[in-house]
Amino acid sequence: MRDELEALRLADLEGMYQADAAEKMGVSRQTFGNIVESARHKVADVLVNGRALRIQGGVFKMTERTFTCTSCQHQWKVPFGTGRPQVCPQCRNGDIHRVPAERGCGRRAGRGGFHGGVRP
Repeated sequence: MRDELEALRLADLEGMYQADAAEKMGVSRQTFGNIVESARHKVADVLVNGRALRIQGGVFKMTERTFTCTSCQHQWKVPFGTGRPQVCPQCRNGDIHRVPAERGCGRRAGRGGFHGGVRP
């Protein structure tokens, strides 16, 4: 089902109540419950049985990554697809690290689904 990933995001990542999440997705609470139950079953199968997880569908816009310098504490943003910076643009130190993303690596612009247990 194509809405399973969105249902997991709303219920488990955002912590929304099922009634609120169902309203946001434009489905009944019962339908939302069925969608999230199916999604959780697939995730459990992937984790417990070591199966592959394929996520497909939807449109994603890759945004940017944030890096920080351990020497001067400077932080800057780098667009995806431009490679990892080698040195800090401010002090030229090479000891730089990526700042963990707050919510994933991109911004979701569409709905997608995922399929657990596709390959052994």
